[in-house]
Parts: sequence; structure tokens; C-alpha cells
Amino acid sequence: MSTVLLIGASRGIGLEFARQYRRDGWRVIATARDDAGLRRLADLDCEPLKLDVAQPASVSTLAWSLDGVELDLAVYVAGVMDRGGASSVPTQPDFDRLMRTNVLGAMQALPQVAPLLKGGSPMAFISSQMGSISDCASSYGWVYRASKAALNMAVHAAQSDFPDAVLLALSPGWVQTDMGGAGASLTVADSVGRMRRTLAAVGPEHRGAFLNHDGQTLPW
Repeated sequence: MSTVLLIGASRGIGLEFARQYRRDGWRVIATARDDAGLRRLADLDCEPLKLDVAQPASVSTLAWSLDGVELDLAVYVAGVMDRGGASSVPTQPDFDRLMRTNVLGAMQALPQVAPLLKGGSPMAFISSQMGSISDCASSYGWVYRASKAALNMAVHAAQSDFPDAVLLALSPGWVQTDMGGAGASLTVADSVGRMRRTLAAVGPEHRGAFLNHDGQTLPW
């Protein structure tokens, strides 16, 4: 049985990853930060693990919680968004919330999880095309954009330290979640299905890559 770790799987994209992988017979270890999220994962017959990626003390226990586990795949899904632009000054609490969840949590999790991956297995970090610097036409969600650009750099930079793993940033597209809104072009199920196909096809040539949900390379 293949094993996947999903970090931040209590709702939306993370919960759909859990649903689809469990449906297909995978062992799914999935984290949530509150009891309601843990119950949703347990109802899918996943192995729920309490973790708050915005709290360094919580993330620091991840390797201990996974002691003895070998992973075929890991996906860091956790993320939060802002909608302000450059004409408004972000508050320190809002800035800290996005950077701690989207960047620091991922940077804490990566060195704990990467050694648990079987040789050549991927660890994907859900990023966003909004994190692309060369493909940026507005300041909408500018703290979110900055956090995803920082996440992309962290993933790309870390690859050389973990040559046996395939680390990559992965954009889910514009998805009908609380973050993406009802008018988004992709359903959660479609986005996750596409990302799963992409993850199943990644190889050594994708180390440190920034990919779209359909497997196409995105510009930094």
C-alpha cells in the first residue's frame, strides 16, 4: 500500500486529496489544526494528525509523530490568502499570519519530511501562479503573492540538500474553494485530479520545479 502525507487537509483541496487517495486505496496520513478537521479526516478513514502549521512548536513535533513511516508522496497544502493591493498597508498580524502559514510552516516541515520519502518520491508544496514574478500584472493579494514567491524559492533552494527526493512547487489553478471563490474555473475535484496525474508522472527532471496542475512548467 502506498502512503501519502497531507499537511493541511481539513478542507478544500487538502480534504479532496485525502478523499481521492483514500478512495484509491492509499494509506493517508493527514493533518488538521482543530478537532472538526480531524473528525472530517477520520470519517474518510484517514489517519488524522493534529498539527498547526502557523505554530512552530506544533510543526517541530512532525518528525517525531512520523517516526518509522516511509512515504511515497508528501503534499504541503496549508495556505491562507489576503486580498489587499499595494495601495493598502498590510497589518503586521496579517503579514505574519500569511508568512507563518505559507512559508515558515513549509520550511519547518520540509527537512523533517524529506528524509522519510522513498528514493525518487516527490514532496509537493501547493503554491500559486500568483507567486510568479515574471507573470504578474497586478498587486491584488500582494502579501499572498510575496509569500508564494518566497515558498517557491524555499522549495527550489532546498532541492540540492535532498537529492534523493523530488521537491516541487505546484499550482492548483483557479479553484472553487473559499479562497478561490464560486466563480473559479476549476472544481476542487478537477484540480486535485489533475495534480494527482502530474504528481504520478514527475521524475528526476522535475527536481526544484514550479509546475501547473496540468504538468506544464510555470515561469518564476
